Amino acid sequence: MTTGYRMIARTHGGPEVIEREDFDVPSPGPSEVLIETEAVGLNFIDTYYRKGLYADPLPIKLGSESVGRIVALGDGVSEFSIGERVGTTHAGGAYASHRLIKAAQAMRIPEAIAPEIAAAVMLKGLTACYLAEDTFPADKGHVALVHSAAGGVGSLLVPWLLDRGVTVIAHTGSAEKAAQVPGDHVLHCPFAELPEAVRDITRGEMCHVVYDGVGAESWTASLASLRKRGFMVTYGNASGPVPPIAPLELMKAGSIYLTRPTLADYVATPEQLAISAKKLFDRIGKGILKPHIGQTFRLEEAAEAHRALESRATTGSTILVP
Repeated sequence: MTTGYRMIARTHGGPEVIEREDFDVPSPGPSEVLIETEAVGLNFIDTYYRKGLYADPLPIKLGSESVGRIVALGDGVSEFSIGERVGTTHAGGAYASHRLIKAAQAMRIPEAIAPEIAAAVMLKGLTACYLAEDTFPADKGHVALVHSAAGGVGSLLVPWLLDRGVTVIAHTGSAEKAAQVPGDHVLHCPFAELPEAVRDITRGEMCHVVYDGVGAESWTASLASLRKRGFMVTYGNASGPVPPIAPLELMKAGSIYLTRPTLADYVATPEQLAISAKKLFDRIGKGILKPHIGQTFRLEEAAEAHRALESRATTGSTILVP
């Protein structure tokens, strides 16, 4: 029997709670495939599970997105073959040398796309897809504010929106990060100064939509950057969760629409997943999206990777490799 390993957290806490655990690699059950991992994508949601912000039984099998070659098929799996490269963004167990995946949650990775690139963009790219095309179908004539524009999701969302003809106001945390972002309106001012900067760029019209993955620190600035009946999309908590909000605050801000979406609801079926994955990989193939892997860590260095991510010392995507 083959022995594998995975990185887990037996208790909630900081990066120091992450440890290695060896295990006997199981055989796939019905409708499952077993992959040998080639690359793992690091995402902020991984830190939410580690800290206990999102509920998950202990010990936590960390990670959501990984890419690998199929090494065994379970009964009833006919849509995939041994040796094919597949990936998944399903939560739980990605930080591992081997992983069982439900066939319905697996997406086929084009051979032209390296496993590191696929692992770096699946979750973030599918998130950018639903944000730009489904949550708020942004199009020519719309003005969008994108926070963390040099980060994992932001670095894909900005060019996706620009390709759709959207006027994008991109905000980053530093001048160095701002220099990495395409577009005519790239800012790195403090959040307190952001609404006024948006007002200057839009000549007082403000934004149709704000895509906010920062959370607590940016919440007030995001609301103040929207026009009346604007659309507030809060999709992440990088600085902590948004504080409780009374509906009257949305009224006072200009009859604002508010949503807190999650990827799982936009790729809930194999058909939805396949459509979104095709949009993502087609844009990579056409050069519209140019994924940037800013950092690579060994899988056993997952704690160091978490520290770098939470300290905002990363740019682009971060991957782990066995």
